[in-house]
Amino acid sequence: MKERRPNVLLITADQLREDCVGFSGKYPVRTPHIDRLSEQGVSFSHAYSVLPVCAPARQSLLRGRRPETFGALWNYSGALPVAALPPEAYTWTRALAESGYATAYLGKWGVNPVHGPAAYGFDSYVSEAEYHDFISQKHPDVRYENGFFGEESPLPLEDAETHWLAARASETLERLQGEDRPWHMALHFSDPHLPCRPSLPFAAMYAAADIPEWAGFRDTFAGKPYIQRQQLESWGVADYDWQDWAPIVARYYAIISQLDDAIGQVLGTLDRLGMADNTIVILTADHGDMCGSHGMMDKHYIMYDDVVRVPLIIRMPGVVGDVEVGGRCDRFVYNFLDLPPTLLELLNLQTCDPGDLQGRSLSPLLAGEEPADWRDAVVSTYNGQQFGLYTQRMIRTAEWKYVWNLTDVDELYDMVNDPGELVNVSGKLEHAELLAVLRRRLFEQLSVDGDAIVANEWTKRQLLQGGKLGGI
Repeated sequence: MKERRPNVLLITADQLREDCVGFSGKYPVRTPHIDRLSEQGVSFSHAYSVLPVCAPARQSLLRGRRPETFGALWNYSGALPVAALPPEAYTWTRALAESGYATAYLGKWGVNPVHGPAAYGFDSYVSEAEYHDFISQKHPDVRYENGFFGEESPLPLEDAETHWLAARASETLERLQGEDRPWHMALHFSDPHLPCRPSLPFAAMYAAADIPEWAGFRDTFAGKPYIQRQQLESWGVADYDWQDWAPIVARYYAIISQLDDAIGQVLGTLDRLGMADNTIVILTADHGDMCGSHGMMDKHYIMYDDVVRVPLIIRMPGVVGDVEVGGRCDRFVYNFLDLPPTLLELLNLQTCDPGDLQGRSLSPLLAGEEPADWRDAVVSTYNGQQFGLYTQRMIRTAEWKYVWNLTDVDELYDMVNDPGELVNVSGKLEHAELLAVLRRRLFEQLSVDGDAIVANEWTKRQLLQGGKLGGI
């Protein structure tokens, strides 16, 4: 009898920072269920988003390629029209469906403004619109007053989107249990994306007075791109001190803990139904959130680790119970770009030319191996969006981060001695040789990845021929 392939449960959060899960030990956010998952799986401490904006990142996840290669430059809901992943494109999710998997999608979409999950290989779809309809009918008088800065939600916890979606996920797992075939469920929460509106008891979990400042909070913006200080003006927060930010961050913590509770319910259902032993569980996020770090909101116009570094946990089948078997991997990985080849290998599905996918299978890292040829740097990109176009390309090594700002000064950060990325040292003469090396490495990687931004003589001159003003 042929052995049944494992199930795949993919859980994503929206705007969850790598340093805001409990097991990271960096900030006092309580996430016991996520922590337990990390104890049972492999957590990747240096997982990066290829493009820290919702829709392009999510499209990259399904396609297995960088967003720029198929035109997903920014959110298609932005001020200017932009391409989105077409249904005829290869997606590993359709490959799973064609190989016999039952497939279900729940929550935030962001892949195409016209075509839904069914066009990409999913059998069923529970949408955010269904939740909004539920709220408008059950709580028609609910109003919010604090905009993107968030506030306590008057909704009971069971009616919060986190827990409503968790309940639908549990129902879906009940249904999938009856399928005589393996399944893949994609559960995409929209939290902790701003505005953060936690319900009780989580809304009262964190006191503003107990919230520590972010490592990157006290930024003077000396020698940094103009757009960063402009962001403070655009959001109306230029005069905010930590006492103004602390309540906002407390709500961010609270909605993360609330999300963790909802995730715990889904994992509990998986255990109760006896399916955990044959299910690959993945937890990650599309990108992070500034939430007051460097005095900023949201995620635009910057390449700080606050927004590009995300949690990533993978728990393999058969790892359940109270035994702590988890490990930590410090290698550089891409959370979304590396997942397609990883899953195809783990499921033994050869459904496309491996060279068509731009990530690498994480299988050797999951097995505790240390490949000598594993990448020693990651590249993330940004193409502007809601408030005007502004192109950035970033390369991050263990010690340094270089940000190429095509229309402003470049940035260089010493990630060992300045993890908060407060001091831009790109203009210091002693780093001229390092800058040249990083610029060439970035150019070479972008060229390999098919990024059209380096396919002309003018931008090429910035990276390779010293044609960059502001800095060395």
